Amino acid sequence: MRYNRSMDSGKAASDPAGHQDAPVFSAVIRPHRSLGPQGFKIVMILVCLCSVVASIPFIVMGFWPVAGFFGLDFLGLYLAFRINFRQGQSFEILELTPIRVLVRKVTHRGEAREWRFNPLWTRLDREIDDEFGLQRLSLSSRGQSVVIARDLSPPERESLADAFGRALSDVKRGF
Repeated sequence: MRYNRSMDSGKAASDPAGHQDAPVFSAVIRPHRSLGPQGFKIVMILVCLCSVVASIPFIVMGFWPVAGFFGLDFLGLYLAFRINFRQGQSFEILELTPIRVLVRKVTHRGEAREWRFNPLWTRLDREIDDEFGLQRLSLSSRGQSVVIARDLSPPERESLADAFGRALSDVKRGF
C-alpha cells in the first residue's frame, strides 16, 4: 500500500489560481502477495524435486500410477499460484482533492468501478473489533457508501484511516 499527502490542503482550498483539482491525498492500494516471482520459481522447483523423489519408490515397486498423482498435485499447486498472482494485479485508488473524493477499484481483469463524493459531505466510517482492530473502513455520503482498503491488514487500514481522516478534515476546514 502506498499513499502520500501531496500538498497542504489549506493552500489548495483557498488558492484562486485554479488548483482545486490538485490531490491533497492519494493512495494506491494493492493486495499483498508474500511470494515474488523468484520465490515462486524456487518453491515450484522444490515441489517438483520432492514429487520426483517421492514417486521413484512407487515406480520401482510397479505402482507407476502414483507418480501421475504426484504430477497432478504439482499441476494443481502451479495453477493455484498462477490464479493467485493474476488476482493480485487488482488495485484501488483513493484520491482526495478540495472538490472531490474519488474511489476507483480495478479488478485483475481490468474492469473498473468509480465513485465520486463531495468532501464536505463525506464521512469516514470505521468498524473496529476490540480483539482484531479495524475490520472495515468505508466512505459514506448522502446515502451512498463504499468499502475501501479491504485488501489491507488491520494495522495498515488504521494507518490509512488516520492519514486520510486528517486530510479530509483539513479539506473541510479549508472551505
